[in-house]
Amino acid sequence: MVRLTTDLIAKNVSHKNRKEEDFGQYLRKMTHLNLSDKNIDAIGDISLCRNLRVLYLYDNRISQIQNLGFASNITHLYLQNNCISCIENLSSLKNLEKLYLGGNYITVVEGLDKLEEIRELHIESQHLPLGEKLLFDPRSLRSLAKSLSVLNISNNNIDQLEELAVLENLSYLRAADNQLQHMKDLEAVLNKWPKLCRMDLTGNPICHKPKYRDRIVVQSQTLEFLDGKEIKEMERQFLMNWKASKAARKKNRGRMTNEPADYQRFYQFLLKTWSEKHSACQSETQGSCSLLNVWKLYVNHSGSESNILSSEYEELALKHCILFFPFTTVHL
Repeated sequence: MVRLTTDLIAKNVSHKNRKEEDFGQYLRKMTHLNLSDKNIDAIGDISLCRNLRVLYLYDNRISQIQNLGFASNITHLYLQNNCISCIENLSSLKNLEKLYLGGNYITVVEGLDKLEEIRELHIESQHLPLGEKLLFDPRSLRSLAKSLSVLNISNNNIDQLEELAVLENLSYLRAADNQLQHMKDLEAVLNKWPKLCRMDLTGNPICHKPKYRDRIVVQSQTLEFLDGKEIKEMERQFLMNWKASKAARKKNRGRMTNEPADYQRFYQFLLKTWSEKHSACQSETQGSCSLLNVWKLYVNHSGSESNILSSEYEELALKHCILFFPFTTVHL
């Protein structure tokens, strides 16, 4: 059994002065400690290292996070690729900004509800029981809501992101190699992330959905990179224009569905009266016939404002008249 103690530090860290009192002073001044890949399976008493800012303990065999209550100054903690199954005993690390826990045995993201300064959380590729997915404790998510900027949850069997919508400060999401598959769910949560600049969803079923990239680019106005590929402003503008055009066409189709009877009445009236009014119109306008005059005749003939077409529909009707009667001049 290899335990992290000051003796282990003494064996692995070189220092000029070998006197015991000098080593104690050295430990108190130490800000960075790297004991990665040392077969460590337990964290012992290293409370003399009270000024630690960065602690590297990745690629060991640590099974429990413990004995770090003294380390209130730590900002970066690297614990990836160990045997940790529970996030615990971190409440004293009030200045913790970056936490690396990838490659462990964690099933629930919890124990972070006292930490409000974490900017990056890396918890990718957990060794989960067969068929299970990584879960999130709502209390920890609420605590991280205003501070967390980078989140790496790749390769954790995650099938939806709805509960992460509270992370209002999120700018970079890595969720590759999961089980995300519903576009509507993704579009809904994208609206909750006003600062999102980068997102990686490669390896998810959703990537094979029709117009996957186009829909995300349109939905998130702040996104700059998707799946490692830059989103250029020209691409976004083109897709935005296309969406607006599609919406306009859909709206017009709806109006045509609602007003076919009015359009047909106007068109039939026009055909019926055009011959008899054409000469009079030419006389009034000295050789040119105004379709507006015919339109006014139709309005007077209908006798009810409810039968008058909308301005957009009127314009369409007049354009059709021009196609059928190209010899006329339109005076509007």
